[in-house]
Amino acid sequence: MKVAEIFVYGAEQICASCVGMPSSKETYEWLEAALSRKFPDQPIKFTYIDIESPQEEPAVHEMAEKVRNEEYFYPLVVLEGNVLGEGNPRLKTIYEALEAMGYKSETLQQEL
Repeated sequence: MKVAEIFVYGAEQICASCVGMPSSKETYEWLEAALSRKFPDQPIKFTYIDIESPQEEPAVHEMAEKVRNEEYFYPLVVLEGNVLGEGNPRLKTIYEALEAMGYKSETLQQEL
């Protein structure tokens, strides 16, 4: 199974339209915990990208630039180059994307 790499782009400062919601870092930690529980023992790599820091990898730099230019709200969740959520990402959307890649949720594994 291919390792799913989930990127969460964000900044320390909460975006103007996201006041009252968790910070980007809190969202990253929440996603990591929730997805690790839902898809235990399956290879998911989580990477937090601070949009204010310089980025070496071209694709990461380009996406961080788009967030800085307000093309996307942050925190921005990206899997395999596809945007899965921005601002307040929905777990269901991320679950469905992982399942489409062949990941089996904890509940499905128990039924098998």
